[in-house]
Amino acid sequence: MKPFRPQTKQYWRVVLLCFVAASTFWLLNALNKSYSTQTTYPVKFIYNDQQLVPVKPLPEEVIVNVTAKGWKLLRKALRLEVQPAEIYIRNLPRNNYLLGSALRPALVNAMDGLQLNFVVTDTLYYDFDAKVSRTIPLMLDPKQKIAAEGYEVNRPINLSPDSITFTGPSSLVDSMPSPFLLQSPNTGLTASAKMDVPITYKNQNLVKANIEETEATINVKSLVQEERQLVPELVNIPKGSKVDVQTSALLVRYQLFEDSAALLNRESFKAILNLDNYNPTDSTVVPELVQKPVGVRNVLLLPQRVKVTLSK
Repeated sequence: MKPFRPQTKQYWRVVLLCFVAASTFWLLNALNKSYSTQTTYPVKFIYNDQQLVPVKPLPEEVIVNVTAKGWKLLRKALRLEVQPAEIYIRNLPRNNYLLGSALRPALVNAMDGLQLNFVVTDTLYYDFDAKVSRTIPLMLDPKQKIAAEGYEVNRPINLSPDSITFTGPSSLVDSMPSPFLLQSPNTGLTASAKMDVPITYKNQNLVKANIEETEATINVKSLVQEERQLVPELVNIPKGSKVDVQTSALLVRYQLFEDSAALLNRESFKAILNLDNYNPTDSTVVPELVQKPVGVRNVLLLPQRVKVTLSK
């Protein structure tokens, strides 16, 4: 080990410099040689984004086998000034794939200093759709109860803006329901209100809307509940039959807006027992409300079935 003992303080520095110099010469010599290897190469789809839209993420690279000097392979590995192969989509494609062999011209034109041996990727898949725009009216979901118990919306809800324009793939835009139903962010209202209603839908990464929310003007009034007795009218009595109705009067329960109670014509209610609907199994008939005054809502007729006896 004596020869390796440092003679001066600069000994190991000289050794290190010699090692670096030797490594550099070796690396430069290796990079000047040619190699065949399998690697990836970037591709870029060129299309008219005003007419077409990709439904799925487009492939960004393919696997190829190339021959080149080490310098070129290093530059490609570091992505330094690498020109991607351009794939042109001029019209809506009939097929959603491109064979690897069909990529050869685009790859050869793009490769600078790389010799393409063959394309390893067998098939390149993509999915384009026609880009369309469609305007649809907006509406709050009628099934959503906005007013609190004992209150109700008393006039059509006004939305501003009252329509929305979707832009995106035709397969998705054309499937949007019309009218487009919205959910109110606030429920249990006991007074009229204005509120911003957000617009939410699926596939927001592909389908774009011209607005993100709309303003809803909702008029709410309080309700009062009333009830009254009602004698039903018998209709379609079988010829030669005697009818005995167990319940002589029905109870009709209803609601109306408090400020219209004084104007309600309570004599306009009319109920019938249609014996054509007689159920012989339990000897009952379902009563029907055939007439009611304007302005009443949430009408309930009790009992829901009336016992009827038919005899000759």
